[in-house]
Amino acid sequence: MMKLTGINQITLRVNDLRMAEEFYGGILGLKLDHRVGANISYLRLNSDILVLVKAETPGSPQARDIRVDHFGFRLASDAEVDEAVYYLEDQGVHIVTRPAHRREGKAFFVMDPDGNLVEFYSMHDSGIQADSTDIDLSSPNSHAGPTRQKMVEEMEAKKPRRSRK
Repeated sequence: MMKLTGINQITLRVNDLRMAEEFYGGILGLKLDHRVGANISYLRLNSDILVLVKAETPGSPQARDIRVDHFGFRLASDAEVDEAVYYLEDQGVHIVTRPAHRREGKAFFVMDPDGNLVEFYSMHDSGIQADSTDIDLSSPNSHAGPTRQKMVEEMEAKKPRRSRK
């Protein structure tokens, strides 16, 4: 049996590489490790790597077939989870769910500029807890559908209208 020690990297297809770099680097604080040409960026968080790849075909926040379901960043405590949601709101990031107690700790979800769900969570020292009345068992995707639709509508509204003259 293999003894895996962690995740080496997560690779995301993105529509706008610079916008994604700004979200993950500028707002979340991952450091640019290196770029490969104009279409691939490697961002680092300690020993973990997030790879951003320019999508070959444009994706829509509704196109769930080419995106990762979600991935998470761990924070040290429930208090840091609460602080993170306020920071991200101040940065204009779309908050999908508010911080809630889950079996493993406290968590909330945001959406990046391409519609990928990103989780921020704390982890109980004792791991996953048994069911309790204050644990949110809802799926982040149940909240993401309306958010993705709103993102599509906002993108459509920003597109320049062509005249038929």
